[in-house]
Amino acid sequence: MDTRKYNIYFHTHTISGIIIAALLYVIFFAGSFSFFKDDISAWQKGKSAVAKTITADYNYLFDSLAQHHNLRGRNFDFYVLRQGHGTYVNMSASQDTTISKPKPKKKERGRGRRGGDDDSAYFLFYFGDKTPSSYAEGYDMGEFLYRLHFLAQLNQIGINIGTPFGYLIAGIVSFMFLFALITGLLLHWDKIKSNFFIFRPWSKWKTVWTDMHTALGVIGFPFQLIYAVTGLVLIVNVVLISPFSKLLYNGDSEKLYESLQYSRSMNTEYSYQPMASSFDMNAFVTKWQKEIKGGQISRIHIGSYLDQNMQVSMDTKPDPKVSFAGSGFVKVDIASGKVLEQKSLAAGTNYIDWVKGLIYHLHFGDFGGIPLRIVFFVLGLMGCVVITSGIMIWLVARDKTNIPAYKRKFNFWASNVFMAACLSMLPVTAFTFIMLKVLPHVDQSVIYRVYFYSWLVLGLYFVARRNLPLMNRQTLLFSTVLCFGVPLANGFSTNLWVWNTWKQGAFDILFIDLLFLILALLCAFSYWKVRLQAKSFSILSFKKREEKTLINKMV
Repeated sequence: MDTRKYNIYFHTHTISGIIIAALLYVIFFAGSFSFFKDDISAWQKGKSAVAKTITADYNYLFDSLAQHHNLRGRNFDFYVLRQGHGTYVNMSASQDTTISKPKPKKKERGRGRRGGDDDSAYFLFYFGDKTPSSYAEGYDMGEFLYRLHFLAQLNQIGINIGTPFGYLIAGIVSFMFLFALITGLLLHWDKIKSNFFIFRPWSKWKTVWTDMHTALGVIGFPFQLIYAVTGLVLIVNVVLISPFSKLLYNGDSEKLYESLQYSRSMNTEYSYQPMASSFDMNAFVTKWQKEIKGGQISRIHIGSYLDQNMQVSMDTKPDPKVSFAGSGFVKVDIASGKVLEQKSLAAGTNYIDWVKGLIYHLHFGDFGGIPLRIVFFVLGLMGCVVITSGIMIWLVARDKTNIPAYKRKFNFWASNVFMAACLSMLPVTAFTFIMLKVLPHVDQSVIYRVYFYSWLVLGLYFVARRNLPLMNRQTLLFSTVLCFGVPLANGFSTNLWVWNTWKQGAFDILFIDLLFLILALLCAFSYWKVRLQAKSFSILSFKKREEKTLINKMV
């Protein structure tokens, strides 16, 4: 590679990487834990979703709603959770003006704020304990980490630029990450074969970080490339497809989303004539669930409930262990029992099914069970190591006497803030898990306050210390203590010790306890090795360097 190309790749890789370093670390760290979203939710609630089979009781749900609302003429959307133990429920106002007068719907962004009028409702319902809750009340740590990995919390800071601010930032980070990956591969291409197995842990620090950055970056490159591409598509799909809605659909985005199988139209005209017979939702769902082979119901839409024109449509998706791509749906007229539309999972898998299946399953890692999710978790944390080692390489390479003092100060403080924000995430996450079991009431606002305030305090503490080796040691020490405290907090508060969850078959709860125990042991081992063998290094020793420069000039 000639010098000009090398310099282009080097500077573009470095600049793009350092700009997104901290945010990309947050995305990788939170995304790694998001692979266990359902397990974290079960751990927090103390109710396993795998220990026993949970039956979806829709009739009970309707009976509960009927005690507070007249349900006739309403539309319902059920967004079934992945493991089928609960569902998000979106209930519209009744089309019957004698019951409720619908108000014009305002298009609002963000989960938990759907509906658009006083008589509508949007909530989360768990079939296991038959408890409804608002989105904020049912918010858990699994949902928090999942949404943090695409920076959804930034949507709430009030910056109105026509698109959710957090999603926009996550999309920009994904694009720049893809750019940094490609330029990094081109930069190291000539030396991949010769330097791939080189790791010199006893050399100077810059060499250690460089070897670590290069080796782990190359090993994790396929994984990181997959996540850069799929994350970019998932987070900015609205921006990507909006030109096509204007060009091919005359600006009708609803038709575009219907063509892409994200939504289905159901025009049920309310007739003001009640159904002649009652409707058994449980029997209806059970009947069609048996028709689905190798799949499950993902979404149910009910139009004009209990009216003569009532229709029900169901979207189905295949079990990723059985089929990697595919989609099915059925639309039924309830009064006559006639099937209006139907597409089975086994037949008619089209290009859209394959593209959507490929993107979703590769990004969420749900097609290989717990072993694959563990592999993805490890690869995700390896990405975090690549990011932090890249920051240290950048800092040490620019901490030289020929660089002006003000530039060295800026470089140090930028790295100091970046490292403080990144390294404090693990102890803060473990601390929040502990507080979930200590606090008497936990909802969305509580999780926000505990996580972000503790993150801010610990981050400011590390920034104020201005000592990167000390930051590394104390992060490992805090992480060891707090990660070990997670299973202890769970055991003392719920009596779900690891031996009890093993006996009960609550392997989702058991897994989270074991995960933090393993993390605690790894942090303890790392802390011991750092204390025993790590060489000290200093950054930004201005006084000594200025004196040395002055002596050299006098000589």
